Amino acid sequence: MHTTTLASPARQGVLLPMIFIGLMFFILGFVTWLNGSLIPFLKIVCELNNFQALWVAFAFYIAYTVMALPSAAVLARIGYKKGMTAALGVMAIGALAFIPAARSGQYAIFLAALFTLASGMTLMQTAINPYIVCIGARESAAMRISIMGLFNKGAGIVVPLVFSALILSGMERFSEPALAALDAAGREALRNELSQRLVVPYAVMAAGLLVFMALIHFSSLREPDLDEDEAPSGTRPEGVKRWGVFQHPQVVLGAIALFGYVGVEVIAGDTIGLYGRELGVAHYGVLTSYTMGFMVLGYLLGVALIPKWMSQRTALILSGAGGIAFVLGVALSSPTSFGVSQALLGWAGVPTVPDTVFFLAMLGLSNALVWPSIWPLALEGLGKYTAAGSALLIMGIAGGALIPMLYGHLADVTSPQLGYWVMLPWYGLILLYALFGSRLRRW
Repeated sequence: MHTTTLASPARQGVLLPMIFIGLMFFILGFVTWLNGSLIPFLKIVCELNNFQALWVAFAFYIAYTVMALPSAAVLARIGYKKGMTAALGVMAIGALAFIPAARSGQYAIFLAALFTLASGMTLMQTAINPYIVCIGARESAAMRISIMGLFNKGAGIVVPLVFSALILSGMERFSEPALAALDAAGREALRNELSQRLVVPYAVMAAGLLVFMALIHFSSLREPDLDEDEAPSGTRPEGVKRWGVFQHPQVVLGAIALFGYVGVEVIAGDTIGLYGRELGVAHYGVLTSYTMGFMVLGYLLGVALIPKWMSQRTALILSGAGGIAFVLGVALSSPTSFGVSQALLGWAGVPTVPDTVFFLAMLGLSNALVWPSIWPLALEGLGKYTAAGSALLIMGIAGGALIPMLYGHLADVTSPQLGYWVMLPWYGLILLYALFGSRLRRW
């Protein structure tokens, strides 16, 4: 997510780095959007309520905040290519940790495994983004970033389908009525049986990560060439004040907007399966694919329309306004109505869902262009504070850890549908940032 300022395009060819980076973004997306299927699965295995189940998102996304600065320090010491291999190794350790977690059924071990996975992903994100800029002409970097986004969100379409095929077959045996009909020992045995289904897939995932780690290690990828006038590691450029970045409202408000954005993106992608299960949707395990499908559509529209037909600020305005409209659809639609879903999905042969679930998936369309739009608007005019501003924006990923937890609490004390009202003010904040906050240059 975070990009380092680089000099001229890399001297190496474009094709090989693009292939490797695309695969790494696919891997990152595969692991990230697995959470949407994992949350309702662990809710059954570990007997959780909604708030407890969303500790999955907290453990995962808090790693981006906790491990961001350590990851930068690691890369400064060992370099970017070795950083990529180390990241894949850490991710493999996290995947392997799912094996004792599945065998014991202990939720705390699952959360520790998720944090380890996300720690490796944080290091990976910090390492691979410079390559997006350096492997080709600077003026075409935005196009390459969009292509990488398609890899990432494309994985979000695939992973729920794979998870459902491998792990969620025969789930009617584990429904709440079926479990309630058993005694305590029977329920425990059935949950243990379900938990064991994770062992083989995560072992295969770990093996795949280790194989790809070896490919990266022995590949011909080069280190990125940083700007020659960049300050030495551990020092600040001349004239840069320690807290000077906070004098620029466009980046401070941008970080707050990104905090809200990541939170609502995680809610839309990771709770849709949980919500679908609550409403009795049979294919709830693949519903994250619906949200990711609309995100991919949003990326494609961005590639086609920006900047020739639409500015980045206009895209952000439409994203905020669309988010507000779709949240209203989620919160106010009848859980038994299928009219909108039938009209827009039925003709394509896609299994329909209640309209309230469909509007939740549609938030993927509104979310797609928020991150690409806020970054350039927030960093505009920062000059010597660009690096500090980038670090501040990265910290906004913490919203993915905290805001879904608030949704989980509201879903438990009210209802899952009413809990989605928590997203409305954050989309309002994104809209206000697009209209006013991104234009501010002094407090």
